[in-house]
Amino acid sequence: MRICLCCILLWHTSGPAFGQDYDIVIRGGTVYDGSGAAPYVADVAVRGDSIAAIGDLRQAEARRTIDAAGLAVAPGFINMLSWANRALIHDGRGMSDILQGVTLEVMGEGVSMGPWNDQMKADHEAGQDDIKYNVEWTTLGEYLEYLERRGVSPNVASFVGATTVRVHELGYEDRAPTPDELERMKDLVREAMREGALGVGSSLIYAPAFYASTEELVELAKAAGEYGGMYISHIRNEGSGVLDALDELIRIAREAEVPAEVYHLKTSGTENWDLIDDVFRKIELARADGLRITADMYNYPASSTGLDALMPRWVQEGGFGDWRRRLQIDTIRAQVAMEMRTPSDAWENTLLSIGPERVMLISFRQDSLRQFVGKTLGYVADLWGVAPEEAAMNLVVADSSRVGCVFFSMREENIGRKVAKPWVSFGSDGSAMAAEGVFLNSQPHPRGYGNFARLLGKYVREEKIISLEEAIRRLTSQPAHNLSLTRRGWIRPGNYADIVVFDPDTIADRATFVEPHQYAVGVEHVFVNGVQVVKEGDHTGAKPGRFVRGPGWKALE
Repeated sequence: MRICLCCILLWHTSGPAFGQDYDIVIRGGTVYDGSGAAPYVADVAVRGDSIAAIGDLRQAEARRTIDAAGLAVAPGFINMLSWANRALIHDGRGMSDILQGVTLEVMGEGVSMGPWNDQMKADHEAGQDDIKYNVEWTTLGEYLEYLERRGVSPNVASFVGATTVRVHELGYEDRAPTPDELERMKDLVREAMREGALGVGSSLIYAPAFYASTEELVELAKAAGEYGGMYISHIRNEGSGVLDALDELIRIAREAEVPAEVYHLKTSGTENWDLIDDVFRKIELARADGLRITADMYNYPASSTGLDALMPRWVQEGGFGDWRRRLQIDTIRAQVAMEMRTPSDAWENTLLSIGPERVMLISFRQDSLRQFVGKTLGYVADLWGVAPEEAAMNLVVADSSRVGCVFFSMREENIGRKVAKPWVSFGSDGSAMAAEGVFLNSQPHPRGYGNFARLLGKYVREEKIISLEEAIRRLTSQPAHNLSLTRRGWIRPGNYADIVVFDPDTIADRATFVEPHQYAVGVEHVFVNGVQVVKEGDHTGAKPGRFVRGPGWKALE
């Protein structure tokens, strides 16, 4: 064993150790390089924004050294589904994620922060809640450059939203685009790809995304594919229609000739839990057929979205204002309530599948309604003496928002089974918050504070579902490969120095559904582009994050 270890160290050392001058040397840690291979003890040297050497660097000079003996040294983690869009404008530190070792936030689940027209900008500013700012950008690339200029601790990247380009050209209408409109939508995707988007993302359970046909999505995916981009989707149904929804994603991947990923893979609703085997089988058959189909997940048995997910999509046509007005018309309310109580193959009827006691309310715009944060929809319905369907409509009208919720809709056993799949990576589907200030006005899903630490603590160390090296592969090199990123996702000389140093014996999530604003523990040091943003478990205040551009963008060199 001693001979093998020496060989590994010699192979991983880049350049002579003697006489080198490094900015930082992380000494004596156990290196998990992101490949999934067995770890090894080595020093890691950083010069500027990059990893300069790996190996026995005891004789090397460094401006600063970090003792990592007994700790894991890994590439920075990639959050495949982040909603840090607005949080990073308000607080660029990205506390809840950076303290778990996340060094790249990937945004764009169906909607993206550009391209926007003037009406979309106005609507976005009018819809702001506690976090307020002026919209100083138009395109998606301009937004990501705006974040970089303001200063953010993690790196940032994004898909361009299929919904966003649809609204840009069609508004919130329930109709197919004309050929000219579709071509303009494709041109918007192409422009975003040239700016650095990763591909095109959809979120098909929501209006107006729900109105898009498969053919429309194929065309948008083709446009992204022209620049090496992929298609990623919150599929059209995660309940009883999940298999048909997967067929749609697979068809889009095949016809557009692009890789495709399923956002937050799940089977939602008690009666659908056993469909997970069929879901696995369908994806693995597509992979065996040569398609690059992958998925990501969060490590909790509850999802989080808004009350719009409980209502039929037709009532939401035209955007939030039209939806809210319709919910105040008695005849329409009666029709909506009836459909919410009736099984349907036309849309995913979440309230019917999980019940009002499994819908927890977590965020409101109006101070007068924040008394219901942490309460269930069933509780509010009983308090007001109305049916749950009526309570949901009343809340949307009273709060002038979609009202944030948590849905307890999944089986814990299935979480572990998904973790075990080698083609699954991880995304929080949450924001990057701080446990202070305006963030305390809501009670978010705990995944925003604990998703990655929970994987490494609960599912790796405690339940031993996968090894630590495999978990790190799926937090780092696998998503980097899926996103066609270069110089990120691996501990290698020449790669950017996105590095996390953590204690495998103590890393754990602390956030709960009752008390979500609690940081994870066990991460000691985090570096982003060679700059230390976490030191001995505390944020340094540094904001070296960059706009990480996708395959369609080519630097002028």
